[in-house]
This record gives sequence, C-alpha cells and structure tokens, in this order.
Amino acid sequence: MALVSIGFGNFINKDRIVAIVNPSSSPIRRLKDTLEKEGKVIDATQGRKTRAVIITDSGHIVLSGIAVSTLAERVNQ
Repeated sequence: MALVSIGFGNFINKDRIVAIVNPSSSPIRRLKDTLEKEGKVIDATQGRKTRAVIITDSGHIVLSGIAVSTLAERVNQ
C-alpha cells in the first residue's frame, strides 16, 4: 500500500484515487453538497481553504488544503 501525503499530517492510499480536481467548478461543488448529506466527505483541510478535491474509488471525496498540481506531483512519484 503506497500512501500519499495530502497535507497537514494526512495521508491517502495512492491506489484508491480516481481523480484530483479543482473545487471551484459548479459540478464539483454540487457533488460535494450531495455527498455531504450521505456522509461521504472527509475534510482534511485542517480549517484551511479547500484547494483540491480527491475522488476515491469507494465513492468518497477527500478535501485537501494542498493545490491540485502539488498533489498530482506527489501521486506520480
């Protein structure tokens, strides 16, 4: 199992990541709102601004305070 740092001492299994997307688009905001009602949102921002949304193969999303490009670099290492 390969773990990737998503910031502030939080890690995610690299093999479970489906996509890393920018949180500012309307479809992603709607997805976040829908999944929040279902209890499938994990907030790993530590109170900071959400800069990336990680979509997993289990249908959960993880909010990160690290930029999309930085996370993509970490996943590709």
